Amino acid sequence: MEGKIISICIAPEAGAPMRYVDSVRAIAGRGLEGDRYASAIGSYNQARPGARQVTFMNQRFFAGSGFTHQESRRNIAVLGVELMWLIGRMFHIGGVKFEGLKYCDPCARPGRLIGSNLSFAEAFSDRGGLVADILTDGVIRVGDVLVPPPKRY
Repeated sequence: MEGKIISICIAPEAGAPMRYVDSVRAIAGRGLEGDRYASAIGSYNQARPGARQVTFMNQRFFAGSGFTHQESRRNIAVLGVELMWLIGRMFHIGGVKFEGLKYCDPCARPGRLIGSNLSFAEAFSDRGGLVADILTDGVIRVGDVLVPPPKRY
């Protein structure tokens, strides 16, 4: 089942507000151009280039959570694909190839950064998203299709 890119967010440095973009250049082994992870100045990859490149979250989990995609600190929101199925697998968005690495644990940081009394970790328990590596350079856009690998039977 294919997914659809609903929104893309980047932040220039750790703790900076995320901002929506219509498209972004994916840089293999680094992250999304203009995002803190690509510059190795994110909270989870400081001084470790490529340690955390891009994060995904399922858009359907935002309904009723009290958080927006922008507030989640995740880079890409998708619909129509089970992100956990992508762990250990390669997938494509447009001409860009990714590899799903691991589950992205929800933490308290997003709620603290927006000054909310809501707990992001509680709101997204078992729904934190996916950390992935970027394997090829290219541009991804809102509305692009996420093409997962074929299912094995």
